[in-house]
Amino acid sequence: MIEKWQLQQRMGQPLDIKIQMSLARIKAWYDHYDGEVYISYSGGLDSSVLLHLIRSVYPDVPAATAHELMYPEILEHVKATENVTIFRPRKTFNEVVQRYGYPVVSKKVAMGISRYRNTMSEAQRQLRLHGGTNPTSGKKQHPSIPMKWHYLVNAPFQISERCCDILKKEPLHRAGKILGHPFIGTRSSEGWVRQMDYLKHGCNAFDKAIPESRPLAFWTSDDIWEYVHRYNVPYSRIYDMGYHRTGCFACMFGVHLEDEPNRFQLMQKTHPGLWRYCQRIGIPEVLDYIGVNYKWTW
Repeated sequence: MIEKWQLQQRMGQPLDIKIQMSLARIKAWYDHYDGEVYISYSGGLDSSVLLHLIRSVYPDVPAATAHELMYPEILEHVKATENVTIFRPRKTFNEVVQRYGYPVVSKKVAMGISRYRNTMSEAQRQLRLHGGTNPTSGKKQHPSIPMKWHYLVNAPFQISERCCDILKKEPLHRAGKILGHPFIGTRSSEGWVRQMDYLKHGCNAFDKAIPESRPLAFWTSDDIWEYVHRYNVPYSRIYDMGYHRTGCFACMFGVHLEDEPNRFQLMQKTHPGLWRYCQRIGIPEVLDYIGVNYKWTW
């Protein structure tokens, strides 16, 4: 276990020290698996920095990406990067949301709502909403759906966190069977779940069911940009178009927290074809329901 103060201390270190700390973790991971490793590469800024850092010491490490709902500029950048294999998911985003539901609010909230709706026991459903003592285990259980989002259990559309598992994790699981054990470019400052994961496992999670290394876990967004400018790291031109988040373009996780213009408003201006696709698969109805504007009004 890593204490929060240790994480804060590491995040406050200058970039030169962070680079050396990350390189030490990269070497430990590489040596532990005798070089049978690969870079989980999304084409985004963090994974571009990760790829550059790893290949500065191990230039032959391959990279793999799961291709679904990429912005065209991201796909262009991925294809321009050497030694990257694209693993395509077995289902489309539209097939996933029609079968399981839309990714709304956050993975934790979407999972809570999905499990609430698929639980037959009324007592268990109330536990997910309000918490209390679980009659089966006798243990105290915290609510899995914050009160702010209780109204979503009655939403006229399905909600689920499953898209990430099906569209990203499953293709990269296939990649792992071929290429080895992954380096991943996630950072603990990107969310509570990732912070808790880091505090439990550290950068090199040898003890997880599917081991993974996150050498940039204690880096900040400013560190990423400082590294990009210092070492002239190639990155997708989409970051020069006003975008800060470049994951799946139809994903709605966290959009309610964004200042306007949010990702969908910006998409209408910069990628009208993608925006129309989002309209066709029902994204506007979901955004209307959670009170998020999706139209460019400037």
